[in-house]
Amino acid sequence: QVQLVESGGGLVQPGGSLTLSCAASGFILDYYAQGWFHQTPGKEREGVSTISSRGSFYSTDSVKGRFTISRDSAKNTVYLHMNSLQPEDTGVYYCAADLERVRGGMGSLSRHAYGTWGQGTQVTVSS
Repeated sequence: QVQLVESGGGLVQPGGSLTLSCAASGFILDYYAQGWFHQTPGKEREGVSTISSRGSFYSTDSVKGRFTISRDSAKNTVYLHMNSLQPEDTGVYYCAADLERVRGGMGSLSRHAYGTWGQGTQVTVSS
């Protein structure tokens, strides 16, 4: 069964750090692109960071220098390392995988590029 399961969310003070994990089962992450997305109530999911099947990665401008995406092949898990967190980073974070290789394994910050999603994990940045 194809599945993505996020974990690692929680409450953190401004300026703090969190690492989110997204464990995959039923498929091998290395063959596909993944993305992390951020969603707040009433808004659409926005791409935060993405990693290609070859391991190249990039992030949206608002988190550059603060967030980093990585992947551990042995654990079949993709991570989002978040530093210098700010209140505007609050929301639900979702990981996604492009199992249909819509972009040939290339990463994307567009939610339309992904068909497999996790259930999300809540991150709250507050003092």
